[in-house]
Amino acid sequence: MGRAFEFRKARKMKRWSAMSKAFTRIGKDIVMAVKEGGPDPASNSRLRAVIQNAKSVNMPKDNVERAIKKASEKGQGDYKEVIFEGYAPHGIAVLVETATDNNTRTVANVRSYFNKCDGSLGTSGSVVFMFDHTCNFRIGAEGLDPEELELEFIDFGAEEVFADDDGILIYAPFESFGAIQAELESREIEILSSGFERIPQVTKALTAEQAADVEKLLEKLDDDDDVQNVYHTMEETGE
Repeated sequence: MGRAFEFRKARKMKRWSAMSKAFTRIGKDIVMAVKEGGPDPASNSRLRAVIQNAKSVNMPKDNVERAIKKASEKGQGDYKEVIFEGYAPHGIAVLVETATDNNTRTVANVRSYFNKCDGSLGTSGSVVFMFDHTCNFRIGAEGLDPEELELEFIDFGAEEVFADDDGILIYAPFESFGAIQAELESREIEILSSGFERIPQVTKALTAEQAADVEKLLEKLDDDDDVQNVYHTMEETGE
């Protein structure tokens, strides 16, 4: 198996574990999708993807519909996607994806987390090159063979296709998202969830004590409402 498989196995259940936090993050994704492409999922592929993700975490349909309606209102502010880069203790690179309606607040908060945990916030481009920006799709496994699927979707950018307990996962470069989404939909293959991840090209093994130092920073970042995702180069082991 490749790096995407190992990355997914190690991170499983470590992030997005709190349901309320997942709902908050998806709510922001809905606002950004509606602002970008309108409130109709039929003509807005990004919104279709977010709605699929909402279903995958059992977000009530009423919540989704309210979020779409609210996002369509003139008074609804927009969220800006901002990436922060820096280092945790022991030389671990950290990349933080945020969605914020107040960049001044978010910058101050993220900087304070790094400072309090003996890390350092870096400049744009300081660590992002250490991660491969990927997209992924989870589909149902019934009647599908991962190896055959991988061969069929190579032309659309797929790099890794593998099965786990919850279905089949397709990984590809970030730029291939639209082509793979369109092909899955044209084949009427149900997309259970989809998204984007940044997979570290190289990871660093730490002692248990060192890892605990890094986890303090990761937890502070994860708990911030403006933070959508946190990636790092610390070696993780699967649960």
